[in-house]
Amino acid sequence: MLLRKLQTTLDMIKFEHTLFALPFALIGALLAAKGLPTAWQAGWIIAAMVGARSSAMTFNRIADFRYDKLNPRTSGRALPRGNLSIQFAVVFTIGMSALFILSAWQLNWLCFYLSFPTLAILLLYSYTKRFTSLSHVVLGFAVGCAPLAAWLAIRGEFAWPPILLSAAVMFWVAGFDLIYALQDIDFDRKAKLFSLPSRFGIATALRVSTLFHVLTVLLLTATATLVNLGWMAYIGIAIVAGILYWEHRLVTPQDLSRINVAFFNLNGYISILLLLTFAGDILLK
Repeated sequence: MLLRKLQTTLDMIKFEHTLFALPFALIGALLAAKGLPTAWQAGWIIAAMVGARSSAMTFNRIADFRYDKLNPRTSGRALPRGNLSIQFAVVFTIGMSALFILSAWQLNWLCFYLSFPTLAILLLYSYTKRFTSLSHVVLGFAVGCAPLAAWLAIRGEFAWPPILLSAAVMFWVAGFDLIYALQDIDFDRKAKLFSLPSRFGIATALRVSTLFHVLTVLLLTATATLVNLGWMAYIGIAIVAGILYWEHRLVTPQDLSRINVAFFNLNGYISILLLLTFAGDILLK
């Protein structure tokens, strides 16, 4: 029974999409260590990422329960359908939050102290759509903390390379979240929820998404330049730029039918590709 509930919860929060942010945390760790971090550091960084994303996504499903029941796109999720209880989701959120804080404590004191405001940002993001059209940027900021957090786990101090990389991730996530939000324009307007697409329309949202992804490529390039990475990293960035261009060709104001391909498939490739090319460059040095 417990295992089935856990499986339902993991399906509900799309646990496999931890893949979006985890590679960037690993890049941050590799940059900080100038090579491979210790097994202890890598293990607790991964545990922290799992705890952070799982708690944030489960809390998001709890916070949006009322809206998910009304939205045809989300009414089939586990909580609205009654396949999972709110009580179990709350307990799971608490458990994953505890894993995140424990992992930060195991890494260093700075990470431990910062885990509390970071967790607040991760959880409270779920309410931003009630009052601001910038919720996409807040989500990007929450996910974008990953490289900087991993750097702090290794070095215990702030620096420009992970800040630039975190900014790149922030704009990348905000950009593709804008595309994903196009599916809910009508519902958001009806429910009086704020999103940039529902407020300014499809064409404007896609233009802003394009701007965000241009900034992503520029910030990735700035990061690679600042830490003197080589040709492999720049090839990775060039391919990412091509993938982002293709993503914006797939979704147009006249055709939103391929949003899921753009959102799930292409963005998963981006994070893995950058991990492989940045890691290859760092380890070769």
